[in-house]
Amino acid sequence: MRVSALFAGIAGLELGLERSGHQTLMFCEIDLGAREVLKDHFPGIPIYSDVRHLKSLPSNTELVTAGFPCQDLSQAGLTRGINGSKTGVVSHLFRLLRNQDIPHVLIENVPFMLQLKNGQAICFLVNALEELGYNWAYRVVDARAFGVPQRRQRVFLLASKEFKPWRVLLRSDCQPREPTYSRGVACGFYWTEGNTGLGWTVDAVPTLKGGSSLGIPSPPAVWLPDGSIVTPHIRDAERLQGFKADWTKPAERAVRSSHRWRLVGNAVCVRVAFWIGRCIKRMPLERPAHLTAYEFDKKGVWPVAAFGNRSEGRAAVNVSVWPCAPSTTHLAEFLRHEPEDLSLRAVTGFINRLTASTLRYPEEFLNDLKAHQARMATYSKK
Repeated sequence: MRVSALFAGIAGLELGLERSGHQTLMFCEIDLGAREVLKDHFPGIPIYSDVRHLKSLPSNTELVTAGFPCQDLSQAGLTRGINGSKTGVVSHLFRLLRNQDIPHVLIENVPFMLQLKNGQAICFLVNALEELGYNWAYRVVDARAFGVPQRRQRVFLLASKEFKPWRVLLRSDCQPREPTYSRGVACGFYWTEGNTGLGWTVDAVPTLKGGSSLGIPSPPAVWLPDGSIVTPHIRDAERLQGFKADWTKPAERAVRSSHRWRLVGNAVCVRVAFWIGRCIKRMPLERPAHLTAYEFDKKGVWPVAAFGNRSEGRAAVNVSVWPCAPSTTHLAEFLRHEPEDLSLRAVTGFINRLTASTLRYPEEFLNDLKAHQARMATYSKK
């Protein structure tokens, strides 16, 4: 398919689609650093800066991608909903779709939108798609299912006027491989938490985040098998999203180097997009046997996966967030670039929050945190 990309970011969706045989026609992205990345990796492809000023899409567009801003839908964000000042720009996607007959649409965002305000956001999206004559299906997908040690769940919503999208997103299902903790396995966590949660992830990092609105990065921490407490290098963060190392380096021409963390945290995992692109090209003709549809409460929290259209109604499907079951990629083996020790200030604050909480964690984790704190205190005195 020929693809036009809205809210393109650093092109995680489009890179994955290109690797599976599709072609990008244009980008629209407001972030200055992201546009520098796009210029370097996609020379010759037009880049527009603001979707609000975009009059139309290329006439030969077959698929529109839209990983629109999640700030108003994220559990860690503003939770203002689909009409918030940041997330509300998705309305311009539908403005463009109303003005042109585009066969296919691929939307990506955070899974919290399925429960925020009883699924107001997903209801808005599928209502708008149905009004325009699209069939649709969505599924929450975990990036770990594609061989990257990052627990990253995202909603992918595919709409089409030409086929039933469940043939793409719901064609396969595997049981999640949730590893259990044992000494000697690297574990990821968020050092910015510690009161009510840890972001604790065995043999993977928790979801990479975009950082604060002030551009302050907040990479996850990793407890390595040797007891070290570190944060990954930005190059490994890029790789955890399926990009090659230094993919975001061109952004430094326009923004601070720390902004690269924001670009990576807001990106779509390339390997997930590759899977979707490949499935579009290899759609099964028959409905898979594992698909058992059931009715769900349209006024409450929406399910992990569902499909529908205006004439036939809507139904949910019992599938996992793992469409595939790849060979295990261990976090400690995945990290290639020299990590950075978690700072004394960061580890001290985290320990204080952790010990004051009622959270459960391995005893040796706290012991290694305190040993790291003592070591960093010694360094600071030198």
